[in-house]
Amino acid sequence: MVMKASLQLRIGTQLTMTPQLQQAIALLQLSTLDLRQEIQQALDANPMLEQEDEFGEQAVSEPQEAEWSESIPNELSVDSDWSDTYQDIGSLGGNSEGPDFERQAAGQSLHGHLLWQLAMTDFSPREYAIAESLIDALDANGYLTQPLNDIREGLKAQGHDSLSQREVENTLLRLQQFEPTGVFARDLRECLMLQLASLPEDTPLLMPAKRLVRQFLEALGKDDMRLLKRRLSLDDEQLDDVIRLIRSLDPRPGSTYGVTDDSYITPDLVVRHDNEGWHLELNPEALPRLRIQPDYASLIKRADKSQDNQFLKEHLQEARWLIKSLSSRNDTLLRVGREIIARQIGFLEHGEEAMKPLILADIAEAVEMHESTISRVTTQKFIHTPRGVFELKYFFSSQVSGQDGGDSHSSTAIRARIKKLIQDEPSGKPLSDSRLVTLLEEGGISVARRTVAKYRESMGIPSSSERRRLR
Repeated sequence: MVMKASLQLRIGTQLTMTPQLQQAIALLQLSTLDLRQEIQQALDANPMLEQEDEFGEQAVSEPQEAEWSESIPNELSVDSDWSDTYQDIGSLGGNSEGPDFERQAAGQSLHGHLLWQLAMTDFSPREYAIAESLIDALDANGYLTQPLNDIREGLKAQGHDSLSQREVENTLLRLQQFEPTGVFARDLRECLMLQLASLPEDTPLLMPAKRLVRQFLEALGKDDMRLLKRRLSLDDEQLDDVIRLIRSLDPRPGSTYGVTDDSYITPDLVVRHDNEGWHLELNPEALPRLRIQPDYASLIKRADKSQDNQFLKEHLQEARWLIKSLSSRNDTLLRVGREIIARQIGFLEHGEEAMKPLILADIAEAVEMHESTISRVTTQKFIHTPRGVFELKYFFSSQVSGQDGGDSHSSTAIRARIKKLIQDEPSGKPLSDSRLVTLLEEGGISVARRTVAKYRESMGIPSSSERRRLR
């Protein structure tokens, strides 16, 4: 065999996760409170940034000379086709017996965030029961704390006698695609591998990083660099880059979630009505105005190679990218919010009974973004409406098919209808679940009695016999 060195030229396109794109995605998923803290840290660390006196939409005020400016795209995309944590999520069908979850307007715990994603995913009732048990088995950091066999035995005790280990494992694999990336891992190695698997394939040194985590994580913990260089065939610089990539991962992906106090909620969006219809806009009090500090910016000279001048240039670029990322975040939030409101005008005008079925895929297709981006935009983002302040997630609900092929109904609207029927029931003769089913069918809504019972219990409403005793 003859071996020889040669050069080959290939033309192709590929997606690269630049630091700027990573920053834009990170800012997109932050709540307003967290984003304010992030902005304050940037203001403290970057002399090129300053805050204007009033609050409102981000604006850039720069000196006239542009000889030091760097080229920045007019639109910084925060959406892409790279492998993401929602790649396996499908659309919910019209199964009236499918899972449902009662969403709240307040910020969610890890448990609540995962249950919401579960409700937005196409699981069978059997898979849903497995998924609920797996979610309940997570600790505060997002790790699975119980062996799968114990979870399966617990489900068998609840009546799932024919449940196999493979069914539990397959459900776990699907849940490991949920956000935050790395949840449902059984140990640190699996947690890091899940996060590495979500990165673009062209991420530099991704394969050595996966091999290090898979085979030599203990050596990394012992700081045995000589062993790592020898086993991975890397030089000092490459190994440093691999370790830097691994340390950028989150070993406790669930720890950032917690229950948000409603008193600290600042709505990101405001919807108003006038003679021309409904209008959505950014809340001018949500975030501070940022601009480039003109005095420091005017000191930059293009031909100056001094350390001080380089320092100013680097911080100017960081400041401009932050402002551009914040502007992109606002644009994305407005696009998604306007599409949601356009589909839920019935709720604004008539209340919960007019809520339409809506899932992530509907909005993703309309605004031409990935479902994971829609999830980021709607998580811990709030909107002020004439009917109150709601998390954007509130406007999503599963679909229940109408009677005889009629219009479908959202689970939120059905719950509201059940609540109204019970409120209007005769004081001495409470409506049973079977009677509620009949009344709903008369209104064109076909649901099973156990579904009515589930919705009633989710709203904290006692059964008819208990209501009779209470009265």
